[in-house]
Amino acid sequence: MYRSTIKACYLGSFIGALTCNLAPLLYVTFMLEFGITFEQAGRLTLLNFFTQIVTDLVFSRPVDRWGVRPFITLGHLMAFFGFLLLAFAPSLFPNNTYGGLMVATVIYSIGGGLFELLLSAIVQAIPNDSKEKAMSLLHSFYAWGFIVVVIGTTVGLRFFSRSNWMYVVLLWSILPLLNFFNFLRVPLAPAVGEEHRTKIRELLSSRYFLFVLLGIAVGGATEVSMSQWTSAFVESSLGLPKEVGDLVGLCLFALLLGTTRAIYGAYGDKFPLYKTMLFGSVLCIVCYLVAALSPFPMLSLVACIFSGLGSSLLWPGSVVNGANRFPLAGSSLFAFLAAGGDAGAAFGPWMIGLIADVSPNLVRIAPWLSSLSLQESALRSGMLLGTIFPILMVIFLRKMHRLDETRMAS
Repeated sequence: MYRSTIKACYLGSFIGALTCNLAPLLYVTFMLEFGITFEQAGRLTLLNFFTQIVTDLVFSRPVDRWGVRPFITLGHLMAFFGFLLLAFAPSLFPNNTYGGLMVATVIYSIGGGLFELLLSAIVQAIPNDSKEKAMSLLHSFYAWGFIVVVIGTTVGLRFFSRSNWMYVVLLWSILPLLNFFNFLRVPLAPAVGEEHRTKIRELLSSRYFLFVLLGIAVGGATEVSMSQWTSAFVESSLGLPKEVGDLVGLCLFALLLGTTRAIYGAYGDKFPLYKTMLFGSVLCIVCYLVAALSPFPMLSLVACIFSGLGSSLLWPGSVVNGANRFPLAGSSLFAFLAAGGDAGAAFGPWMIGLIADVSPNLVRIAPWLSSLSLQESALRSGMLLGTIFPILMVIFLRKMHRLDETRMAS
């Protein structure tokens, strides 16, 4: 009955990757064509995540009151119109194109925020006994979207030429429009009634929920920090060509991210979620340390890639942990978790960049790295401090596991 609904959600997750990763692939083009600075380009990313966080929190109550369908269709329309505005920003805002880019970013980011808020909730509400598998498959389509967006945009820019980048954006805008019509007709599981719904006060007073919220924040930071910085890290710190960072580092990172989620989606009942997330967190600790401290550039690149394997279940697993513990929480639960994941996704890459600026010599205390130049050691130092994210994930998982054991014992 809900097969078409699940397929529409998978495509929605794919489009969610589009809202987060399309514009950053065009930043260099924007800088060359419109004269914007690195800071202005980075501000668009911050605006994207900030808008998604606000969207997650603002729309949770209206969704509980009016239902999912009006808002999931609204999300697709916002993504569609946001991409249209992005493509036509030079024509519509000839005297302030950067302002037009900012407006477009806000509009399609509202769509991205609604995807995060609602897609997991839609899949979680569908009656079946394999929530972990379904959620893992849903999030795997974000990784496939990541890969296809990188490759498709690269090919599109080569085909149309960089100066005609707007045609690439217009082609991508077709996807949210198509899925808008899908969500007008697919069946949606009934929402939890108001009288049975877990109150926000109860969520926020639960130690378990707070650990889930903190966990999804550091899990998001672990995953997104590596995906956002791998390209620059490979080029500036490892001295390898940019194409290696983009088409090898980023794509293989996303391939492991998506493949692991897909495999867990198919065989997840054979692997306890807690142990799988714990193993992934420990693997990420190792990967961050090797990436930062290895004297061999190719080994550091391999570590960056394999962090996609380690971080693959940290975000979707946290959603499952929260939803399983509070099955009657409604959209409020997913709003807080989406906002927590976005906060980590925004803060993590920013912190790594900050450390690279203010403490670029941190890794040069290692004797085998003492001869690195300032440029080579800067992002390595940021990566070294980034190890704190998966370490915190291990701590929060252990806390949650102890609370589960105490609950079962009582």
